[in-house]
Amino acid sequence: MSIGDIIDRLWADVTSHVVATQTAALWPLAAVVVALAVPQLWHVVRHIITIVHEAGHATVAALLGREVRGIRLHADTSGLTTHAGSTKRLPLALTAFAGYTAPAVVGVGAAALLHFGHAFALLWVAVLLLVVVLVQIRNLYGFVVVVLAIGAFGWLAWSALDAWRVGVAYGVAWLLLLGAVRAVVELHGSVWVALFWLVTVACALGGAWFMVGTVVGG
Repeated sequence: MSIGDIIDRLWADVTSHVVATQTAALWPLAAVVVALAVPQLWHVVRHIITIVHEAGHATVAALLGREVRGIRLHADTSGLTTHAGSTKRLPLALTAFAGYTAPAVVGVGAAALLHFGHAFALLWVAVLLLVVVLVQIRNLYGFVVVVLAIGAFGWLAWSALDAWRVGVAYGVAWLLLLGAVRAVVELHGSVWVALFWLVTVACALGGAWFMVGTVVGG
């Protein structure tokens, strides 16, 4: 396959419009609910939430003019983003706030793409964002996790049957939306918890409306 063929294939995926069936939109929801409810499965899929969480810290820090020095991911599904710059309270507060809300906000963006029929594009966007995160990874475990994620999403986006690609795209959106809420459940005593609840639940409801409203009753 030539470079031109690859570019044509990618362009076709990014610009294609997919009308999902109710089954394609809703069975991933059931799978995500099971993953969130079973501790062993949650421990695995939570790595995706952590990647987006840390990317949220890094993105806001960079937008506020801070120097992002790297991201670390750990086996217990925790993460750490280091950055330097101004010690003013507002930039630091906004950077801290971005973590737990990032998966929910990204989830709404993913749901919007699905609402407009861009399931295949969503998978390639996921691959691209993971590559951007990989550049900032500063530990071996984190590097392995992100490389595996890039490989998995890249293979699905390129080689999987269309039905599976649509299903995984919906699964990613549901995981980000509901996983963001699940992560907030684990918090104890944080002054941000009420705001985290407000943002993540609102995003989950909005994202669900984007996805379910497209296929239910249609």
